[in-house]
Formats: sequence, C-alpha cells, structure tokens
Amino acid sequence: MASTPPSRQKLTLPAGGRRLLLHSCCAPCSGEVMEAIIASDIEFAIFFYNPNIHPRAEYDLRKASNIAFAAKHGIPFIDADYDVAAWYARARGLEHEPERGIRCSMCFDMRFERTALHAHEHGFDVISSSLGISRLKRMDQVNASGVRAASHYPGLTYWTWNWRKQGGADRMVDISKREGFYMQEYCGCAYSLRDTNADREAKGRPRIVIGHPHRPDAPPSSSS
Repeated sequence: MASTPPSRQKLTLPAGGRRLLLHSCCAPCSGEVMEAIIASDIEFAIFFYNPNIHPRAEYDLRKASNIAFAAKHGIPFIDADYDVAAWYARARGLEHEPERGIRCSMCFDMRFERTALHAHEHGFDVISSSLGISRLKRMDQVNASGVRAASHYPGLTYWTWNWRKQGGADRMVDISKREGFYMQEYCGCAYSLRDTNADREAKGRPRIVIGHPHRPDAPPSSSS
C-alpha cells in the first residue's frame, strides 16, 4: 500500500481493530475515504449494498465507478444483492418523509445491518461507511445507524471517524474530478428522485436524465 502523504493524518482503527469493512455508497463519496485508509496501511474491503438506488440503470452506473476505483487500488470489492423489494417493504409508509428524516434512518439501518452481518461472518472487526463524508448528510444520523448495527455483534465496532476533517470533503471533489467518476444528481431512492425533480421544475430547471452525469467540475449534489 502507498506510504502516508505529508498532508494526511495517519489513521488507526478504533478498539484495536485489525480489518475494516467499508460500506460504500458511490465512488465520489468513497474515493477520498479509500485513499485516506490506503495511506494509513489499514487492511480493508469495500462492501457495496445499496438497494435504495433507483432505477437499476442508475445503480449500475454508480457501482461501475466504484468497482473500477477499487480495482485500480487492488482493494477487494464485495458486491451485495440489489435487494430492492426488501427496501421498498421497509420504506412503506415513509414515502413522503423529508430528506434527513426517518426514511433516511431506515435506509442507513438497512444497509449497515447487512454490512455488520457480513463483517461478523467474514472476520472483520470494524465497519464504517463513506456516507458521512457528504455535507448533505447528517453525520450524527449516519453514525447512529452504524453504531446500532455493530452493537448486534460482540467484538464489532462502528468507526465514527469524521471523513470531512482536514480537507477531506474538498479532496472528495478533487478526486472525483481527477478520476472522472460518474457523479449523481440526487441522493438515490425513487422518492429523492421524485422530490429533486419537483424542486428543479419549481425553479425552471430540467428534470434529471438518468445516465447524464453531473458536470465534472462540480461536486455531486448529494450522496446515495
């Protein structure tokens, strides 16, 4: 693995952890997180479980960028099921909740529960997620879901590291531009797509076209 650049802090896993399973929501959010972990010589793998992302074409685009970046750095990529029917079942009754509300907590819980289970079954003692690097997400909400999920398994810890620290959020944008990542224009689920399009139409902007990426000189408008 690469040596630690002078501008980066050397990170260590919490609770004496040895192996990290990193839940990734998309390449733009995980690029900086992955580079920070690589620079700290931490053993880790990517876990891609995001049944919220709608439609399937959007899901495949986000996953493809993530797979390519993991392969570039030789990081194992675990491709979990696109368990979309189960996600809609859990979202029932929450269709009109606002972003950052209880529907998002449900979504984080579902994804981190699967992450924690995989970690428990495959010898990882720490889990974390790239979701918290986005300024459009509530870090306390993301971390609370992660801690809940890890608490079901003895010896498993959720790493609540603030990936935005020391320029992390800015480097996230720089890495996305450098790598030419597909950069989404809405959080991910059908309801966020619906609400984002309604907001755009109210402002006289065109609706989102799936597969048409955000312009490469700007950060993604949200995180999945």
